[in-house]
Amino acid sequence: MLNHIIRYGASERYFAEATLYPNLCLARVVSQYKDLYKIVTEGGECLAEISGKFRYEVTELSEYPAVGDFVMVDRTEGSSGNAIIHRVLTRKSVFERVAVGSEHQTQVVAANIDIVFICMSLNNDYNLSRLERYLSVAWNSRATPVVVLTKADLCEDLPSVMAEISAVAPGTDVFTTSSHDQASCDKLLPYLQQGMTASFIGSSGVGKSTLINRLVGQELLTTSQIRQDDKGRHTTTCRELLVLPQGGIVIDTPGMRELGVEAVDLSKSFSDIDDLVTKCRFRDCTHTTEPGCAVQQALEAGILNSRRLESYQKLKREALYDGLSFKQIETKKLNAMFENAGGMKKARKFIRQNNKRKGE
Repeated sequence: MLNHIIRYGASERYFAEATLYPNLCLARVVSQYKDLYKIVTEGGECLAEISGKFRYEVTELSEYPAVGDFVMVDRTEGSSGNAIIHRVLTRKSVFERVAVGSEHQTQVVAANIDIVFICMSLNNDYNLSRLERYLSVAWNSRATPVVVLTKADLCEDLPSVMAEISAVAPGTDVFTTSSHDQASCDKLLPYLQQGMTASFIGSSGVGKSTLINRLVGQELLTTSQIRQDDKGRHTTTCRELLVLPQGGIVIDTPGMRELGVEAVDLSKSFSDIDDLVTKCRFRDCTHTTEPGCAVQQALEAGILNSRRLESYQKLKREALYDGLSFKQIETKKLNAMFENAGGMKKARKFIRQNNKRKGE
């Protein structure tokens, strides 16, 4: 009977942790509908809800179960009402976003993903800065990113594109696919071995659902044609875990726009800049006008692209401000502006004087 939950990715690490709760059963969350969850156990699928004690004890929204989580429940079937979730086991990877209606809390979108396929279509959606953003989020999740360039048949100069991608995604595997070429899609199958969990992220309309349908071998997910402005309509409205015929598992997520940059890892997605920063003369170098700035020297020598540096700096700013209210953002900006002149105390004095001048 255990083969059923093993098919959904349960490994020895989860079985070992499950022994800490001998009176409960191991399950995995396959989809979520507000406060109700669909789980798979050794006995099959059933509906579940969290216990009252669990709800009372959690202090952060990120502690609640999410699609992909392994959880401990009171039973393996739902014949006598919904099963009850009592524990969420340790996550090995997490995708999260700022919780709706909350300025300081994050909400887990999906958990325990091994591979994240970053999808970008080779039409007007193609954007290196956007790819750098996706890579930063993916690395931070602790999943392994793989770049998938869809709609390859629309690209006029593929070698140039591949060279650009290699420059901004060092050490990351890159593949091109076309919905008209099944063989190009099948190149992703080695990443979807038995028990491996993958997710497809990217802008709406880039072909994520089409690609998943190709891998599954049937039309499981609804797809829609991309609009004339290359901005596709959202076709995925809820997160759901799917098992492929080959044994791999896919967590289908809504558009990437719901994943903010409050949690990014720039040390891997911008490892070249990160390495340059360590060579600057001053530890607090802003990489603008300081003497001995290795970043500026790399720009002047043509080693570093100005677009890439701007993307790096923008992500750092967004990661600092994302999830804050307008007032909090303004406070942080003012603190940064007056950092070397006494901080907010001097900033408030400056604002009062400026307002006084305006009133004169």
